[in-house]
Amino acid sequence: AALPKATILDLSCNNLISLPSDFCSLMHLVKLDLSKNRLQQLPLDFGRLINLQHLDLLNNRLVTLPVSFAQLKNLKWLDLKDNPLDPVLAKVAGDCLDEKQCKQAAVKVLQHMKAIQSEQDRQRQQKLQAEREMEKKREAEQRAKEAQERELRKREKAEEKERRRREYDAQKAAKQEMEKKTKKETVHTRKPASSSRPPQRPRHKLSWSRSVLRVLLFVLFCILCTLAACKLTELQHQPLCVSMNTLYEDVVAALQNHKTLQNMLQHNS
Repeated sequence: AALPKATILDLSCNNLISLPSDFCSLMHLVKLDLSKNRLQQLPLDFGRLINLQHLDLLNNRLVTLPVSFAQLKNLKWLDLKDNPLDPVLAKVAGDCLDEKQCKQAAVKVLQHMKAIQSEQDRQRQQKLQAEREMEKKREAEQRAKEAQERELRKREKAEEKERRRREYDAQKAAKQEMEKKTKKETVHTRKPASSSRPPQRPRHKLSWSRSVLRVLLFVLFCILCTLAACKLTELQHQPLCVSMNTLYEDVVAALQNHKTLQNMLQHNS
């Protein structure tokens, strides 16, 4: 890692079991020899070595190659002999017995890895698409559920409103019926009283009228008694009786001058 601009690196015959991920930071490597080690796999980001042209992986324990291997677009030479490769990969790589076969191995393996990468990308896209569709479906179901709940709440509110309206109408009708019943009972109660008993004047007015009438009758009685005494007794020569007799005669004379009263008096006489 301290030699980031190294272009040629020979690590053959070192019994290496694995390579650290930082190894892929040597992006200037052009030729890499990892033959005769015990590598079971390459780093997943091995494809970062984009300038690599010559790769020797002879006699290791590799079964597969990382998918990022397809990014080694400049690879022109590859040796995968003496590895327990996957049968399909082994068939694609072939034998690297000469320069031509090693170049063909590089081309075919790159094509094979690109196909695998495309297939994985396609599967990944399908998976993402399926997840998006599933998410959309869940969202649609959630929206439908929310809409159903809103509709249910709306219906419940409408039913509650209708129930309250019916209760109000029932209470109003009962109140009106009670008022009618009370009014009818009041009318029935007042009717006999009005028919059986004539309207009575206030007692204080009746008492006052009777008192006045009694006083007038008493005064009239006194006047008549006085006139009778002045006419029939010896008191007629007294000054009071003289005045009373004179007043009486004047009143009788005035009354006789009125034709109607005169007729009445004549009829009475």
